[in-house]
Amino acid sequence: MRHILLSLALMILIALAPPAMAQMANKPTPGFVRVRLVTSAGAIVVALDARHAPKTTANFLAYIDDGRFDDTQFYRAARRKTDPKLGFIQGGVGTDARRTLPAIPHEPTTMTGITHQDATISMARNAPGSAMGNFFLTVGSTPNMDAAGAYPGYAAFGHIVGGMDTVRRILAMPTGGGEGAMRGQKLLRPVALIRAERIDGKARPSSPIKPWLMKTQRKDMKPRNRAQ
Repeated sequence: MRHILLSLALMILIALAPPAMAQMANKPTPGFVRVRLVTSAGAIVVALDARHAPKTTANFLAYIDDGRFDDTQFYRAARRKTDPKLGFIQGGVGTDARRTLPAIPHEPTTMTGITHQDATISMARNAPGSAMGNFFLTVGSTPNMDAAGAYPGYAAFGHIVGGMDTVRRILAMPTGGGEGAMRGQKLLRPVALIRAERIDGKARPSSPIKPWLMKTQRKDMKPRNRAQ
């Protein structure tokens, strides 16, 4: 009975606690789902806040459960000019349309209460409601990405609970090239995102079909005689 009461007390505490408690979710924690991102630079563990950002979390888990993040990349390292040790790294499916799922509704920080603190995971997007399969991880607080007034900000949905040394290592890697907002921020040698997997819960793939693994079939074409 005492064990049950303690468990109930813990669940109530988590329900009432601010989303920042995700930083403490380094073990099974009600309301959070941990995932592991295995990269060529090391592993990163993220606790997704399913309680406060349910739609964004469900979307991210769908990409993981389908294997859509497997064999993709971290391709961007955006360092602050004032302090190069701070900034964010970005990865995901890139522009591979075969891996993408439909865009999801925007869950702003004013709705979720999950702000862009140090070690936050958030969705990359072009416009609110356009987020699909690209995301970023912060190093240092980035309040300019939070919603404010008419500015919709970005959809933060969890925190890094393991592997921040890997995130900092990627952020420090050489960059160059790129256009627009990504000018000078593309990793010269992208970091392989080898696989992404759940730590908590059971995977629920949306479909057994993996179009990104299907090779493009070509019809055999005999070379034509140029004289014809």
